[in-house]
Amino acid sequence: MKLNFFLSLLIAGGVTAVCPSVYSQSADEPMNLPEVVVTADAQAESLTVPSVATVKKQLAQIPGGVNVVDAEDYKRGRATTLKDALDYSPGVFVQPRFGAEESRISIRGSGIQRTFHGRGLKLMQDGSPLNLADGGFDMQAIEPLSARYVEVFRGANALQYGSTTLGGAINFVSMTGYDAAPAQMRFEAGSFDSFRAQISSGMVLGAADYYASFTHSSSDGYRDWSRQSNQRFFGNVGYRFNDEVETRFYLTYVQTDSQLPGALTRAQLESRPDQANAGSVALRQKRDFELLRIANKTTFGSDDHKLTVSSFWSWKDLDHPIFQVIDQLSNDFGVDVRYDSLADLAGHRNLFTLGLGAMYGITQDNRFQNLGGERGLRTAENQHQSANVDLYLQNTFYVTDSVALVLGAQGSYAKRDFEEQLIFGADNTDMQEYWGFSPKLGVLWEVNPQTQVFFNVSRSFEPPSFGELSNAGAAPGLVQLDAQRGTTLELGTRGRADRVSWDLAWYYSWLDNELLSLGIPGVNPTQTVNAGRTIHHGIEAMVDFDLLRGIVTPWQDETMGSGKQAGTEAVKGDRLFLRQVYLFSDFHFASGGQFSNNELPGMPRHYYRAELLYEHPCGFYAGPNVEWVPQAYFVDLANTQKAGSYALLGFKLGYRTPKGLSFFIEGKNLTDETFAATTGVLKTANAGSAVYFPGDGRAVYAGIEWKW
Repeated sequence: MKLNFFLSLLIAGGVTAVCPSVYSQSADEPMNLPEVVVTADAQAESLTVPSVATVKKQLAQIPGGVNVVDAEDYKRGRATTLKDALDYSPGVFVQPRFGAEESRISIRGSGIQRTFHGRGLKLMQDGSPLNLADGGFDMQAIEPLSARYVEVFRGANALQYGSTTLGGAINFVSMTGYDAAPAQMRFEAGSFDSFRAQISSGMVLGAADYYASFTHSSSDGYRDWSRQSNQRFFGNVGYRFNDEVETRFYLTYVQTDSQLPGALTRAQLESRPDQANAGSVALRQKRDFELLRIANKTTFGSDDHKLTVSSFWSWKDLDHPIFQVIDQLSNDFGVDVRYDSLADLAGHRNLFTLGLGAMYGITQDNRFQNLGGERGLRTAENQHQSANVDLYLQNTFYVTDSVALVLGAQGSYAKRDFEEQLIFGADNTDMQEYWGFSPKLGVLWEVNPQTQVFFNVSRSFEPPSFGELSNAGAAPGLVQLDAQRGTTLELGTRGRADRVSWDLAWYYSWLDNELLSLGIPGVNPTQTVNAGRTIHHGIEAMVDFDLLRGIVTPWQDETMGSGKQAGTEAVKGDRLFLRQVYLFSDFHFASGGQFSNNELPGMPRHYYRAELLYEHPCGFYAGPNVEWVPQAYFVDLANTQKAGSYALLGFKLGYRTPKGLSFFIEGKNLTDETFAATTGVLKTANAGSAVYFPGDGRAVYAGIEWKW
């Protein structure tokens, strides 16, 4: 009682300033809320883009690690990087390399050696891949502010999108005219001369709807030579022919310029973390590209039977001065045809999915000497062609009203065709093909309407990208690599009980031929090869808890009309809310071989993120947050050097409303901790190894948003 009384006095003053009408009467007096009338509207939801509530129900039928990130949650603070968007998504490890979009992103240790140009999971926009056909992807192609929600499928739980990789899939789903404001403006500014602006609009016009968003962001960056500038347009137009047919066209344009400050040695990190790698500055290293993407998604059918046809074309022009200047022009095409049935089978509830996805990409790859960021003599002229075909099916059969048996499988074909068009020495023209079969068996037990327990066993399949196949000079042609394959066990539970909600999963994966930079003796010490058996074992946890309820506003039994915020579950009164995620990652070589039982480097063994927020139903929120890596972790395969542990403190407050003015103020790393946000991965590190990517120092950001 004393704690509640003290908090009431402390909070009431701050909340009154933002929500004065709430305190026009005593908190002890009953609140006379306006009557809320809810009417059904058949046109209130797009057929091609389900609402947040609908997609949560759909994903709840998958026996494994899946979740939905409501964009309204991360828009309550800075929403610039993938880390901002996915920080509280269980199982996702994402860390910017230098405070920008370029990040290390991994699920269950996928693409563990990649701190750039991601690999090991399928990154999608509105259900179509953002990956190039060979598997690589760029984080800068994503705009978190234009998303309505993000679907996260961990591991084989992404089978419904044709993904077979260890990591799974992440799908950013755009706003549509059904859920966007007719007019919206948002501005963010803060440390390191950071600025971000968005203007957007969305409406339903009879049978049609549209959404359009333009954003500009720029920052000088915390480190030297880390300036960023991005302009992005995301738009879509949908048309509903009738209650069972809708088509939607998507247009994306991205212009992104990024200076690359490079990695530091440990001594450089500790003495001056804001400096750039001298070699990166001397070579004017950057990653700039222009992206144009056109896509379509058309849905046919009723609630019980639905056919979805998706297609896309993506054009990317990359200018990438690093140790050499890489000039690539890529064209990628893809189509996916998927049938879903909810019809009963033998009198039992049943869900069936059958799909076929195909993707083809061609890249003109030109390389030049790097003369201080300028192009020198041409060193290579190549053409890369990649093709992928995936046939997938999954069936969920409810043996009883509460127990479902899930059977799934996917057959995959991948082709990597390399043509050297200008010969320098040996002709490396070559072609490799890969075949894979990935079955899945799972059980889902719905203990009660709010609690589930699940188990599954699955196979994964990942052919190498051209980044791994590039010849190291050992012999003509591509490097001879096998596809990375694995077997994964997964056990978990998710649900809600009174004040607690949770999402817990344990997994254990045996990987064969993991793609790691073990090197080829006498040829190239950093060449990617197939490692022996490795183990990826971990825990993915999310636990949310209402510590206190009804502190200054009585907790209501019925949902209040104003709600917590647009599109998310309504808060029934004010509360003190603890949100937390924990990631345990035990990745190591199996016994035997050069690195027997050594830990795989690059990711911390323990990672904890938490936020303690006071939330009021009028839209006000405030509270601290922490990010904690309590144990040092290795940066090399030989396990000779470690990145240090760290703890970061932040604070956020703001006000968010479905219409009108919203704002936020957010502080990050308030104690100005010096730390490595992430690291590169080497075979053997020493004191002179530049492998550390410093995290940003103390920073403060503020933003305002207006919706009409």
